[in-house]
Amino acid sequence: MHDIRLIRENPAAFDAALARRGVEPISHLIVEHDRVRRELQTKADVLRAERKRLSGIYGQLAARGEGNTPDALEFKDQSIKIAQSLSQIEKLQAESADVSTLLEGVPNTPAPEVPDGMDESQNVELLRWGTPRSYEFTPAEHADLGPALGLDFETGALISGSRFTFLKGGMARLHRALAQFMLDRQTEKNGYVECIPPLLVKDEAVYGTGQLPKFSEDLFQTYISFNEFFKDVLKELGEDAVIVETATQKQISTVKQLIDRLKARQAKSPEARRWLIPTAEVSLTNAVQGQILGEAQLPLRMTALTPCFRSEAGAAGRDTRGFIRQHQFEKVELVSITKPEDSEAEHERMTACAEGVLQALGLPYRKVLLCTGDMGFTARKTYDLEVWLPGQGAYREISSCSNCGDFQARRMNARYRPEGAKGTEFVHTLNGSGLAVGRTLVAVLENYQREDGSVDVPEVLRPYMGGLTRLVPLA
Repeated sequence: MHDIRLIRENPAAFDAALARRGVEPISHLIVEHDRVRRELQTKADVLRAERKRLSGIYGQLAARGEGNTPDALEFKDQSIKIAQSLSQIEKLQAESADVSTLLEGVPNTPAPEVPDGMDESQNVELLRWGTPRSYEFTPAEHADLGPALGLDFETGALISGSRFTFLKGGMARLHRALAQFMLDRQTEKNGYVECIPPLLVKDEAVYGTGQLPKFSEDLFQTYISFNEFFKDVLKELGEDAVIVETATQKQISTVKQLIDRLKARQAKSPEARRWLIPTAEVSLTNAVQGQILGEAQLPLRMTALTPCFRSEAGAAGRDTRGFIRQHQFEKVELVSITKPEDSEAEHERMTACAEGVLQALGLPYRKVLLCTGDMGFTARKTYDLEVWLPGQGAYREISSCSNCGDFQARRMNARYRPEGAKGTEFVHTLNGSGLAVGRTLVAVLENYQREDGSVDVPEVLRPYMGGLTRLVPLA
């Protein structure tokens, strides 16, 4: 969310910043709606004060037994007219566009040093670490190498459909080892506090971190009152009704109407709905939702290993083969809550913490500064870490670390009180992957593969694997 005061004071600068992200000028709409809202509020406040004054005078006259005198009745009549005018003002307030509704769909403004660009082709590479290994054979992609080792795409699809995978044997253990290694490193070496947050969250949480309302289609949601829906279906169709392929048009129409009714009821009652987290960023960042922190509490550094759930509605057709883009995956998330003046340094620190995992695993990668057209909705500045995949002969994203400034904090109303100050300021929020476990598994498989189809276990993971040094094809 943006600061409306800054938009009022310098609308041209606001539009110029958003233009770098390809957003059409919008400040004039925001400022005009804000002007109307404030004018209506001022009129309403004046009318309420006058109504209160007149009611008080009439009340005093009535208490003295003078309630029916011409003067008293005049005060009463004026009070009634003011109440009617106030009702009209309140109606206009209800009908006027809410400025926050306009602002909630506007992305964060980019930091000055973020390069301009339309897409990932215009990102800027900052560094490369490690030298890709030379092979005496043609390295296989993980999707070809993995199935013999326990990366079972067919069973995952059988159980849940596309973009789900079933891991077994040494592959499942390697996945667990990677996750535990990452979590231990971020807590023991980098000072993050381990958390186990909820996986199902309320509307306010996904709104606070920017997934709602604009990106709802990329999320999975669940309803806790779905049983009521089926009761309604049976009530409408008869308890002995069975919906089969030969259902009548009337039955189908009735079910559709009931579904629409359910959606409407859920929209009016958000408490009956929960969202599956697309990343632990949602739960961890919202840990400070609505709070006023003390300056001494900052920075807060939290980490969590959680399943993540994404519908991938915005990525249709991308990475449909293999383990890179899944509906369900695990990730070690990093979240920091800082003072505004500390967030840039914290961004560098967080990215270095993610890089440290790749370096410890001996995985070549590059660090990229995203251009304005490739950044996420809430980000002010983002670094991507892209790991080398020899099977694909390309670098692929494995971590994204973003500084969101006060953008999410304003949506969550998360503040802190500077030492000795009476007022409060919004905190800055940062998030990053430390790392995505599934994509790291892919990188290990491709970088540590042997010609016979086996895969060496990186040395730092061997204690987590019970001393196992190599994965071999399952019997």
